[in-house]
Amino acid sequence: MPRIPVVDDERLISMLVEDRLGELGCGVVGLARTVADGPALAVGQLDGAIFDVNLAGDTCFPLANALRSRGVPVAFATGDGALDEGQGFKDALILRKPFDFEGVKSVLGKMLS
Repeated sequence: MPRIPVVDDERLISMLVEDRLGELGCGVVGLARTVADGPALAVGQLDGAIFDVNLAGDTCFPLANALRSRGVPVAFATGDGALDEGQGFKDALILRKPFDFEGVKSVLGKMLS
């Protein structure tokens, strides 16, 4: 069962993603709402991660870089649809808000391939 942490500052969104991942056979490692809470989820074997780009005024990029350095694929949740190229994630997987089941399924498939 793939293990995926979800980091989003909106509780309902986190719960929606958790439900969708569960329906797709994933084990959600946990949910975090802030950058400070994220590292507690980034331990052990992970198969991917989903991060909201903006976490209560902070960005998730330090967490994403830490996981990427371990070879863990990361998808970014955003309503903007694109990331700033200066962050080093030009070709990153994007999970567009608002979420739908097919969007989560598509990103998960790419993340785990």
